[in-house]
Amino acid sequence: MRKTALALRHVHFEDLGSFGDALAAWGYEIRYSDVDDVSFCEGDPCASDLLIVLGGPVGVYEDSYPFLDVEWKFIRTRLEAGLPTLGICLGAQLIASALGERVYSTGLKEIGFSPLTVTEEGKESPLVHFDGVQVLHWHGDTYTLPVGALNLASTSVVEQQAFSIGPNVLGIQFHPEVETDGRFERWLIGHSSELAGCGIDIEGLRTDARMHGQRLKMAAHMMLQDWLTGLELQQ
Repeated sequence: MRKTALALRHVHFEDLGSFGDALAAWGYEIRYSDVDDVSFCEGDPCASDLLIVLGGPVGVYEDSYPFLDVEWKFIRTRLEAGLPTLGICLGAQLIASALGERVYSTGLKEIGFSPLTVTEEGKESPLVHFDGVQVLHWHGDTYTLPVGALNLASTSVVEQQAFSIGPNVLGIQFHPEVETDGRFERWLIGHSSELAGCGIDIEGLRTDARMHGQRLKMAAHMMLQDWLTGLELQQ
């Protein structure tokens, strides 16, 4: 029987990216639940073998988006059951929030490709594959580290870049899943107002995507495979 992966998606272009083909190749049947679906986060949070909470350009603390409370409760139920859960960017922040931690603005935007520093704990984890790798950052928020979690990676700008809680919960603040071929243009268009407001050089982002994309993709797939291999699955 094929394993199932449910991905919670907030904006269409921030999808599973390169993780999609990898998960399919490793035997996962993927289903998206989109924020504009009337059935978003309905059903049993524990029904899928794997839950992946994707990114999005809103803050966990923004009360004007009622879907966040629904999603928060969905994720919390999943975490209480100890089931495999992966959060990326907003997804990592939602996991932290569901565990009772504070998510807040850093007062700056960390956008673009820059090297990641893996902590000593991270070097004993699947995140070791990102040590020194130029990864894509696209966030302005961070979180307090959940109780019992290990901080796995950092940058000079934001200390908390990834955390794990046991083998089954992984939160990643950056974007390992991003496709850096022509599909990267969707990110540039989708976030055009934010990029303009931050004075980001769009052509520079394109150049960095071409330069660092392949190594990032290889590291991301090795990380994901290691994490999936180490999951503790319920019988």
